[in-house]
Amino acid sequence: MKNTIEDLRNVLFDTLHALKSKTEPMDIDRALAMKEVAQVIVNSAKIEVDHMRISGGTGSGFIPEKSVDRSRAMLPGESRTELTQGGKKTITTVPGGTVTRHAMGC
Repeated sequence: MKNTIEDLRNVLFDTLHALKSKTEPMDIDRALAMKEVAQVIVNSAKIEVDHMRISGGTGSGFIPEKSVDRSRAMLPGESRTELTQGGKKTITTVPGGTVTRHAMGC
């Protein structure tokens, strides 16, 4: 298993199918434990997506980089770093607008 979001979905759907099985249903306590672990993984993925949006980074590979919407509106206080032709720029939202900081040669 590569431990990607797709792998997690597959495991969760396998769990759902096992719970629905009329011949050999999955033990409820086991399913609840799997649900709790999956929720922790999902919560960490949400943090990873936020980090990818703010930092412009690629993340761990759990979430495909192309699936992160970097164009969504930023909340006040959020920052996003983007690579430019000559370096990078960091855009931070402030009340009433944004502040853009350029760093050359990075």
